[in-house]
Amino acid sequence: MRIRKKIHHDAEVFTDSLNDILFILLMFFLIVSTLANPNVIKLSQPKSKSDTKAKQNVVVSIDANKVFYVGTTRTSLDSLKSALMPAIQKEKTEIPTVVINADKTVPVDNVVQVMRVARELGARTVLAVDKNN
Repeated sequence: MRIRKKIHHDAEVFTDSLNDILFILLMFFLIVSTLANPNVIKLSQPKSKSDTKAKQNVVVSIDANKVFYVGTTRTSLDSLKSALMPAIQKEKTEIPTVVINADKTVPVDNVVQVMRVARELGARTVLAVDKNN
């Protein structure tokens, strides 16, 4: 009587493509997370009951420390006009819109100065507010 030895095979999981899949998922979540929150400057905006819809062509933010940002680029009040000019000129619309994101503790003088610079460059301005009362 011939007794055969049982051949044991180790189970393997095919993981060659796992790196590719994880890389694609990582890239997807990185791209989605940057698109989800374009205004990365945290501000507490003034509150309002009504809302005016305007396409956000150029965003100027002023934080609680009175630091100015064009998009996400930090700038000073003196160089605001030179920082806004290329952003406004690259817009394809007839009348570009500058959206002002100002913290509610910022003096109105700073907001008015941004409005004056935008008007000199031929753009209209919109003040962003928090609609939640």
